[in-house]
Amino acid sequence: MAQKLVAAALAAVVIAGGVWWAMQPPADNATSTGALLGAASAETAAPADATAAEVDPALLADRSMGSPDAPIKITEYASFTCPHCAKFNETVFKDLKTNYIDTGKVYFTLREVYFDKFGLLAGMMARCGGNDRYFGFVDIFYRNRDQWLNSEDAAVITENLKRIGRTGGMSDAAIDSCWADRPLANALVAQFQTNMTADGIDGTPSFMIDGVKFTNMSYDEFAKVLDDKLK
Repeated sequence: MAQKLVAAALAAVVIAGGVWWAMQPPADNATSTGALLGAASAETAAPADATAAEVDPALLADRSMGSPDAPIKITEYASFTCPHCAKFNETVFKDLKTNYIDTGKVYFTLREVYFDKFGLLAGMMARCGGNDRYFGFVDIFYRNRDQWLNSEDAAVITENLKRIGRTGGMSDAAIDSCWADRPLANALVAQFQTNMTADGIDGTPSFMIDGVKFTNMSYDEFAKVLDDKLK
């Protein structure tokens, strides 16, 4: 099963090329993340192409693991709030990494999909934490998905994310600064939309294997596809 991308989900994140915090926390729950989570009007939200130049290119770069010279290239499209992505991480990715990525057969890239603001906040924090921490954060997001998302209160969820950030060595000040970076948020969402459209992605997790799209698979199905390509 894959979580499907629908127009309503995207509308909750993006309007008129700018980030739109449609599911903002109640006013009485305002915290240091208020600048990020407060409503932004379509009129004041800067177009993504106008803000991309303000963002450090290293923060927008794809996050990858394995040898760039590997014979097979895999790009996963995944959301940090997607239960099917968490299941893939738990049941497939470990063996995929051990048997194909770590052995130099596969170069693996993760591209974030933003169903909601919490997935975007998680992605921003992981990127701001540095390349050496990125995939560690990803694993924690997935392994603890049911815990950090287990609230109807946006302030509680953002605090849960902050707790993860602290575990990864980030200070509250660094997390707040990252989350307040509106140009980065706009640029990430614009990049996600561009990549998703180019590859025809309509659900998560989805995979581009040497440019060909595949939907969610078991490890045995993945291994068959990869072994056939390696013959």
